[in-house]
Amino acid sequence: MDAGAAVSSPWPSLPVAQWQATRDTLHLWTQVVGKVRLARTPLSNHWWNSTLYVNARGLTTSLVPYAPGRGFQMDFDFLAHRLDILTTSGDTRSVDLVPRPVADFHADVVRRLDDLGLTTETWPVPVEIEGAIPFPEDRVHMAYDAEQAHRFWLSLVEAHRVFSVFRGRFVGKASPVHFFWGALDLAVTRFSGRPAPPYPRRAPNCGPHVMREAYSHEVSSAGYWPGGEDEGVFYSYAYPEPDGFREFPVTPAGAYYNEELGEFVLPYREVRTAEDPDGTLLEFLQSTYEAAATLAHWDRAALERDSA
Repeated sequence: MDAGAAVSSPWPSLPVAQWQATRDTLHLWTQVVGKVRLARTPLSNHWWNSTLYVNARGLTTSLVPYAPGRGFQMDFDFLAHRLDILTTSGDTRSVDLVPRPVADFHADVVRRLDDLGLTTETWPVPVEIEGAIPFPEDRVHMAYDAEQAHRFWLSLVEAHRVFSVFRGRFVGKASPVHFFWGALDLAVTRFSGRPAPPYPRRAPNCGPHVMREAYSHEVSSAGYWPGGEDEGVFYSYAYPEPDGFREFPVTPAGAYYNEELGEFVLPYREVRTAEDPDGTLLEFLQSTYEAAATLAHWDRAALERDSA
């Protein structure tokens, strides 16, 4: 299938109602793969060792170490619609991305890793999802619409480009632009350099150490999540949230503070349909960062790149 022929705009429309079943299945599939990377890599600050990355065909773990002289990576290919497992020895295995239960996908991934001599034990329970069904038992989530998955990847490609521009304006500590499979979001985070108080909330199926590691230091974090509005949202939040943050006047006009999420949001549709999508998104990212950095008294002169 030539999936690219189905999309004419660089910012594709992606109504949640049209692909929610596929989205929820794909969310779980990315968790299956992400947990393999997590199990095989040493802890990096804020769990950056667990994330996936946008690449030229989909999402990748990047190179994962296995043993001396052995490494592998796992790639979601949203053009050919398969999961590829590639090794440094040249051996490969694939799992087709087609409508199928999570239980079958999980079993095939485990089998392919075993075939390659890459047996990896993971905890087979989804995280950050209320009422999660263990992977080997999940025959509820089984949808996969190839065109919609391809559109989602294209939306990640566009967001990744703009997030990368935003990240480049900051010379302090910043995360990569990376994909967190826990919540199915693409994110980029800036740090003030100061420690944060212990994070008080927990996520489903995550011990308290998970969020405390994630939020060990003061942040202004932004991202793209395919939920929350009819086509998903861009978001931005601060931890700890400084006084006056949610009342801070942010732009563009479509941005607002979502009390339920505890974040500023800008609907994806507002960006997609803007005359200047990149400029609109950058305005949101900069405005909401300034809300956090100004109110929390970050040392902005030391942290921001002089663009003059």
